[in-house]
Amino acid sequence: MEFMQSHKVEMLGIAVALVAVGATTAFYLYLTKKPKGCLDPENFKEFKLVKRTQLSHNVAKFKFALPTPMSVLGLPIGQHMSCRGKDSLGEEVTKPYTPTTLDSNVGYFELVIKMYPQGRMSHHFREMREGDYLAVKGPKGRFKYQPGQVKAFGMVAGGTGITPMYQVARAILENPNDNTKINLVYANVTYDDILLKEELDTIASNFPQRFAVYYVLNQPPVGWDGGVGFVSKDMIQTHCPGPAPDIQILRCGPPPMNKAMAAHLDALGYTAQMQFQF
Repeated sequence: MEFMQSHKVEMLGIAVALVAVGATTAFYLYLTKKPKGCLDPENFKEFKLVKRTQLSHNVAKFKFALPTPMSVLGLPIGQHMSCRGKDSLGEEVTKPYTPTTLDSNVGYFELVIKMYPQGRMSHHFREMREGDYLAVKGPKGRFKYQPGQVKAFGMVAGGTGITPMYQVARAILENPNDNTKINLVYANVTYDDILLKEELDTIASNFPQRFAVYYVLNQPPVGWDGGVGFVSKDMIQTHCPGPAPDIQILRCGPPPMNKAMAAHLDALGYTAQMQFQF
């Protein structure tokens, strides 16, 4: 009799333990499950501008709130989204942009925008004020990244083409399980045109063995110690990883630059599989 009672108590204890383990596992999965992203690939959704920070005479950072403080945008690494606005004539215009934030930045996303005098979408951002809404649709893009898929990335960017590079670099370097190395060549006309320079320099300082940036200016200031002119084959050869099956060169910039860089990379022996253009 005592044995039966003891056995019942033991079985009850095991059952309670299993329930506790199950509840703990369910709670853990609840906590670690990635929230559903806020983007819709088929329909535009509006997000409120909560902070606008002017970075220079023609560059500003726009911070948009997501529906809740724990919401995530849901944009895969290296992909972009379409933003819709109105130009100076009141006509609708749509243009792709890549946020500088990741899904680890919950509750909001940020865009760093360079506003050109004749740019149609630039006009929309120039007129935006805190409290206004931006229509966004996505995600879009062919780039698909998995941690560790290559040994190293070379990146060649021009002007606003830095935004997808910055997003990819952040995602890699903030992931403790990703050891990918990154070498960035970043070209602009003048020193004041360099976007995200403080952020890039901070990354280079925090990850000196894994991230390096080489700035190139067409009109450098006196005493400039970086690259001068246009990005050349020699610059790519010196500052990017050489052709190999486990490396990839990413490029993003104005169309003439993209065309020139593709020619340089081909001449240096990088195969089509080793190159990707945003």
